[in-house]
Amino acid sequence: MTRGPIQLDVSVSYGLPRAGIPSATSFRRWVAAACQGRIRKADLAIRLVDEREGLCLNRHYRGKDYATNVLSFPAELPEGVTLPLLGDLVICAPVVAREARKQGKLPVAHYAHLTVHGVLHLLGLDHDNAREAEVMEQLERDILARLGYDDPYLES
Repeated sequence: MTRGPIQLDVSVSYGLPRAGIPSATSFRRWVAAACQGRIRKADLAIRLVDEREGLCLNRHYRGKDYATNVLSFPAELPEGVTLPLLGDLVICAPVVAREARKQGKLPVAHYAHLTVHGVLHLLGLDHDNAREAEVMEQLERDILARLGYDDPYLES
């Protein structure tokens, strides 16, 4: 476990109107919570997009013909380069809003969850099998609980 202050550089950009989207300060707080105890320095970008941009990115990078809630793009640094660059997150605001309504969650809680989820991917965690999914989901629960949010995996 890494202790001490965290040095974060989180850039938040918007590819759509910001109405109904949490503040950049909220995204930075969620990133800090996901990094706490795991990494001391992090540089990443978060882009909030509309459905069209989300669809284009998901189609191009994953071969999926739909917009998804969050995409994680870990930095691919050349060997020997030791920058604190984690990578990029792309969050599709209309998908997040739709999922939150359908799941009976507050949109801000869903944004927090997806931000934490995406950052954990950037840190190298995954959910390709049941064991990995269990570990990652428990970390998400713990981080979100410390932030004051309910278990994101509880059925409403």
